Amino acid sequence: MASKTFDAGVQDYQLTYWTPDYTPLDTDLLACFKVVPQEGVPREEAAAAVAAESSTGTWTTVWTDLLTDMEFYKGRAYRIEDVPGDKNAFYAFIAYPLDLFEEGSVVNVLTSLVGNVFGFKAVRSLRLEDIRFPIAFIKTCGGPPAGIQVERDKLNKYGRPMLGCTIKPKLGLSAKNYGRAVYECLRGGLDLTKDDENINSQPFQRWQNRFEFVAEAVDKATAETGERKGHYLNVTAGTVEEMLKRAEFAKELGQPIIMHDFLTAGFTANTTLANWCRDNGMLLHIHRAMHAVIDRNPNHGIHFRVLAKCLRLSGGDHLHTGTVVGKLEGDRASTLGFVDQLRESFVPEDRSRGVFFDQDWGSMPGVMAVASGGIHVWHMPALVNIFGDDSVLQFGGGTQGHPGGNAAGAAANRVALEACVKARNEGRDLEREGGDILRDAARNSKELAVALDTWKEIKFEFDTVDKLDVG
Repeated sequence: MASKTFDAGVQDYQLTYWTPDYTPLDTDLLACFKVVPQEGVPREEAAAAVAAESSTGTWTTVWTDLLTDMEFYKGRAYRIEDVPGDKNAFYAFIAYPLDLFEEGSVVNVLTSLVGNVFGFKAVRSLRLEDIRFPIAFIKTCGGPPAGIQVERDKLNKYGRPMLGCTIKPKLGLSAKNYGRAVYECLRGGLDLTKDDENINSQPFQRWQNRFEFVAEAVDKATAETGERKGHYLNVTAGTVEEMLKRAEFAKELGQPIIMHDFLTAGFTANTTLANWCRDNGMLLHIHRAMHAVIDRNPNHGIHFRVLAKCLRLSGGDHLHTGTVVGKLEGDRASTLGFVDQLRESFVPEDRSRGVFFDQDWGSMPGVMAVASGGIHVWHMPALVNIFGDDSVLQFGGGTQGHPGGNAAGAAANRVALEACVKARNEGRDLEREGGDILRDAARNSKELAVALDTWKEIKFEFDTVDKLDVG
């Protein structure tokens, strides 16, 4: 048995943050933590310690507590629940007064809720599972620069998901060859192509050269197809000043959309860029590089549903969500839960999707869900069924790995998508009849027939690490 973590005086002080009789206010920010306490630490004590350390408290009573109204400002652990299937962990629900947070600052919220407390010795592990942002806070945030409807109007794309493609190889191509790859994908039938997360401005391809050749490719494909095209030009850089310089150049080239790595660059940089995009009429694609470092451990870190909510507040028109069926981690129910947080105006509590609180988004525009990572044409029926129309289905190797080249791979993706959308609109069951739908479409598309044959044996069937908590 471990020694007692707190002496009596400290324990009494910390326990003032355990208030099971408290009814949260509509203006409170609510958080749900999954807590695994140290051996010998009662649940109430651990929950109170988390509430204290993430709000106004410290490890002992201090005389300056008497100089303010602690009852007004302190966080309150108001409920504890068992975690289904895990006897060592529990959920701690904590209410924070809104005045603890700077208006419009996701940075300040996260600094409080996941700052020092995650190193607290009273707990073995700690995970922030969900946040309920009060509408009063949401109204202080800018949100997406454009949002789903404005993006559709700008790109003239309606009634179906959009098709994207990540240019491969990620690194090593010259700027001119990179532009060639973009052109072939776009002329073949894709709506959008993208830089990958780690292409910035390396010696083999400086950013300005890439932007110029890509803009030429986008404009040429737009003129030839009569469809609005775009490429996510990654403006992520080592400083905010350099990021904005790259964004300005993309605007000068007449391009409709830029890209940002919101976690590696940070929320301050992201909100700055989102504000710039709003002022300059640019769309903003968000890559989630580094997310799994933070969210994949089911017992420690921050669940991606929280990061997704924070991104919607910070600003972005697209966000990568995983694919459920591709090569990257993603539980289906949980993914649908945070996709709802990106796109809907109100999301009710639904534990079957990992949603711990009702969330009212008010009139804040929605964010496109981007399904990207190890997908190919055989996945198309499931992708359309899972993600619906307000999404970007983004293929990398599943376009450029086509034996006929990039344009042929893009054509195969487009035929498969349109066949699935048509079948769905006719009332057919995409996931049950998907194979037949694709094979029927392939009779009139050599490109799709070759793609189906090429990837017929490729599957990613691994156990999901971060599953929903169930008994």
